[in-house]
Amino acid sequence: MKYRNGKDVFPEALLREIQKYASGQLVYIPAGDAKRSWGQTSGYKQYLAQRNEAIKSKFRAGAGVEQLADEFYLSLESIKKIVYTKKEEFMPEYRCTLASAKAFADCGRLEDWVHTYLLSDGHNEEFSRGLRLFPRRFLGPVKMPLSLFARCCGPEPHMKWRVNEEWFEQHVANLREVIAAKQDLPPLIVHYLIPYGETEGVFELNDGNHRLEAYRRMGIAEAEVIVWITEEREYEMFSNKFASCLEK
Repeated sequence: MKYRNGKDVFPEALLREIQKYASGQLVYIPAGDAKRSWGQTSGYKQYLAQRNEAIKSKFRAGAGVEQLADEFYLSLESIKKIVYTKKEEFMPEYRCTLASAKAFADCGRLEDWVHTYLLSDGHNEEFSRGLRLFPRRFLGPVKMPLSLFARCCGPEPHMKWRVNEEWFEQHVANLREVIAAKQDLPPLIVHYLIPYGETEGVFELNDGNHRLEAYRRMGIAEAEVIVWITEEREYEMFSNKFASCLEK
């Protein structure tokens, strides 16, 4: 969840009214009660429909299943379901939980869970849009050592994304309570890549900075993550280097 300045969100008159009750405080505003189906307001369903139609069109034009799997970074089974199934494919019900992510992964729809999460509970439409610029591989959720990852968000001066220290500490404290209560939290989302001019791969933590900090302060050494990869050589390196994690 991102910290946002009230001046950038509320109309001036409404902001003045809110300040009467909570001036200078950090306030959580819950989502509305109206239940919406996944992707209803995000536009992701439309993106999926367009992608699937492109796959079907290329298949009708003579492209093979393996060729389409490579082009769209989907499994062979996922491509077969798209090109051979006439009725709408089953979609698990989305939840902001690890169990939900695993349910999507089990039916070959992990990428769909990622985008649905980013466009709803993750509050990161820009990240979702960027992921759709190129075909990506999405792996997991898989349990990995937290020592592999570093925060890019926090109150420290060197952070790429600096946030208010009081808000950061409060959010981490709240998460520690949630983790201690064994509630089902969503997996971290990380990018595995080989930087330009380098020969070894590195991880970039894209989502879950506060959860990562909470896990570490609680002495938790491993957590479930979703790894996304763009280049084939990066995928091969990750598969070889972290084969033991993938087998868990």
